[in-house]
This record gives sequence, C-alpha cells and structure tokens, in this order.
Amino acid sequence: MTEACTQGVDTGFVTLGYTKVAVLGVVQGITELLPISSTAHMRIVPALLGWQDPGSAFSAAMQLAALAAVVSYFWADVSQLATNSLRAVAHRDFRDRHFRFSVWIGLATIPIGVAGLSLSGMLNACSSPLRSLTVIGWACIVMAVLLALAEIHARHRRTLENVCLIDAMIVGIAQIGALIPGVSRSGSTLTAALALGLKREEAARFSFLLGLPAIALAGFKELWELYKAQLSLDGWSILLVGLAVASISAFFAIWGLMRVLERFSAWPFVVYRGALGIFLITAIALGRLT
Repeated sequence: MTEACTQGVDTGFVTLGYTKVAVLGVVQGITELLPISSTAHMRIVPALLGWQDPGSAFSAAMQLAALAAVVSYFWADVSQLATNSLRAVAHRDFRDRHFRFSVWIGLATIPIGVAGLSLSGMLNACSSPLRSLTVIGWACIVMAVLLALAEIHARHRRTLENVCLIDAMIVGIAQIGALIPGVSRSGSTLTAALALGLKREEAARFSFLLGLPAIALAGFKELWELYKAQLSLDGWSILLVGLAVASISAFFAIWGLMRVLERFSAWPFVVYRGALGIFLITAIALGRLT
C-alpha cells in the first residue's frame, strides 16, 4: 500500500472513504476496550482486505470513541469520583477516599504521558517500524503469555476499596506498553491489575477508570495534530463517521468484556491473542502478509 501523509502525519484513513472507515470504526470500537489490541486489528484487517492502512493518527483519534464509551458505561463511578473529589477540595478534606483515588489516577497517568510525548515522533510517523505486522505478532504472543500467568497466579480477591497509590502506579506504568502496537492498553493494565490480586471485574473497572486521562489526552492530542496538519474538511467528516460508529461498538465491547470476566475468566482473550500472534508470524514467514 502507498503512504498517505499530510505534513508528516499518517492520514491513510482519508483515502478509505466513509464506508470502509465505518467498517474499521466497528472493529476499532470493539477491539479498543477489549484486551486484544485495537492497533493490531487496525493493521491486520486492512491488510487482509487489501485496504490502505488507516494510519496511527486514526487509531489515536479513535480513542475519543473509547472515552465516550467508558464514561457512559461507568458513569456512576465517574460522576461519584468527580463530585466527591470536588466536595473534598471545597472542604479541604484531602484524606477523602475519592479525592485520593482521583489524585492517584492523575499520578498514574504521568508515565505514559511522558513516554508518549517522547516517542510521538516515531509512533505517529508515516510507515513507523513499530506498526509492522512482525512487531504486532510478537507483542500479541508476549501479552498472551503474561495475561495467562496473571490468570494462573492471581488471587482474584481484592476490590477497588483496598487499592493504594502503589497499585495505581504499577498499573499506570503498565500502560506504557500500550504504545507498542499489539500490546493493548486494556490488555496491559488488566494484566497488571490481575497480577495485583484484584477480582477480574474489579481489575477491568480499575483499568478503565485509571485509563480515562490517558485515553482523553491521546485522543485530543491527535485531533490537534490533525488540525495542525490542515486535514481537509472531507477528512474531518470521514473521521467523524468513524468516531460515531466506534463509540457505539465500544460501549457494547465493554458490556461484553464485563460479562465474560464476571462469569468466566480472561482465558478466552489469552487464547485469541496467542492464536492471532501465531497466525501473523506464520503468515509473514510464508510470505502471505508483509
């Protein structure tokens, strides 16, 4: 596929048009919040269909769809955190549990913020080596192994009521792995939360709430980059279609993930990630994918 760059920003999604972007919006929305890597699927699906790579800018901007879905699904948690934190500040009650949890989320966002800014030139560059299918394949396999180990050794007893700053920082540092396509932000943070002994559904809840600032910052930063690159009006309208479709599919993806974790375990995602990674590495070795 040919490159599609706008002032150095990868904007392959513009050449795809509305219908193909809507299809990729469904894929992005589903995979963004499941521990299976949306970036991986944004490379794999177009490659299998013979479509242009939508580019890293599309994947990053689509995180705003994930933001809308997470806030909607966990609205009770988000509103409670915001309301009680503001009340605690007004009353100078800095020992309030909700205030402290909000501060921990902010502090836990610093590692990925620093890493993301430091690596943004490489991550968002046209034909970035990190978006190669080989990197994605091995990342899928490594994360499948780590998630499996977390499932095997985790106690699954703790809840959000007894997490601490150190727990938040560990999960926050784990978010850095999401910068590598194929790792998955939800996958890396869910794995870390499970390893800390949280119940499966509580680990997912912790992962999503802690990831809200990072998701928002990444999405809005990419919109700013596209604005500076003078993306065309047609490009903005195509992106808007993708965002709308991805928001709806992302909401149902959260619902499905929570049902699986509440009733079963993370093993279905372990198997899927492992199989996907093996498929990619094998297809590349046989010359079927590049």
